[in-house]
Amino acid sequence: MQQIHDDLAGALEKCGIEELNLHVVQQKRPAQESSNLPPVLDASPKAEPDPNNPPIQKAAPQQRDVPLHPRIKHVILVSSGKGGVGKSTTTVNLALALQKMGLKVGVLDADIYGPSIPTMLGNAGETPLIESENFVPLDAYGMAVLSIGHLTGDNNTPVAWRGPKATGALMQLFNQTLWPDLDVLMIDMPPGTGDIQLTLAQRIPVTGSIIVTTPQNVALLDATKGIELFNKVGIPVLGVVENMSTHICSNCGHEEQIFGIGGGDKLSEQYHIPLLGRLPLNAQIREHADQGKPSVVAMDDAADSYIDIAKAMWEQIEKIPQRTRDDKRIF
Repeated sequence: MQQIHDDLAGALEKCGIEELNLHVVQQKRPAQESSNLPPVLDASPKAEPDPNNPPIQKAAPQQRDVPLHPRIKHVILVSSGKGGVGKSTTTVNLALALQKMGLKVGVLDADIYGPSIPTMLGNAGETPLIESENFVPLDAYGMAVLSIGHLTGDNNTPVAWRGPKATGALMQLFNQTLWPDLDVLMIDMPPGTGDIQLTLAQRIPVTGSIIVTTPQNVALLDATKGIELFNKVGIPVLGVVENMSTHICSNCGHEEQIFGIGGGDKLSEQYHIPLLGRLPLNAQIREHADQGKPSVVAMDDAADSYIDIAKAMWEQIEKIPQRTRDDKRIF
């Protein structure tokens, strides 16, 4: 190549061209003219399937596959999709109403970040005993009760946990608690449709859910998301409770629908689920809950409404086909 370059440069120099840049493009030989070299083989070792460690191909667990608790017949979720609609107040009063019907009832506070069940049931500040590395639930009006609020020691300690730790705490409260034989365990859900809701749907056997809402459109939008989530994970929605449906003035007796009219009816018609009942916006409900004596205990003006809703809810529970429990399972 260098000889060709020099000869060509010398010839062009006579013509006044002083610099030559020579580029050579070499054409590849056709495949049939290539040398008869052996093909290149992949000599890297191939992984043999390990029967003890098969590849992970497990789908997300479905509610129908979650084993039942050996001592709890029905787990009922009380959800709202939105905070501030009276979900916790409804939970404790429905639990007490079911107890008045002769059922054995427990309450689990799954609102890890904002537990209010201890205050409403009058045992805030109490802590559960530990027996064989299991929690012993506290007693409140004859019901077995447990909340993360019973473990923090006071009402001022925030629970600043990320999702995995919060869901882990919830599973520990459910599985590592010596629940007595219960007909119903009412679980007070946190607002929203996040980690805790998905964990409950995939790892805790749930009979059905109750949606608590107010008549206003903003609450209905979030309640709708809650219903859609339960439909996707296979948890039956037993019905809707419309809270704060009407207000009656304590001075003049005038009735006014402060948050609108017919919100519960809209959800009932849209999803073909029963409207279990309506609850008034009544100062006695708030006062008695703050005192740790819910309406069903105090037997105030709203007590009968809670009892009627509990009866309607139990009718829906009895319509659901029951699975066989494994009484030998140990949590």
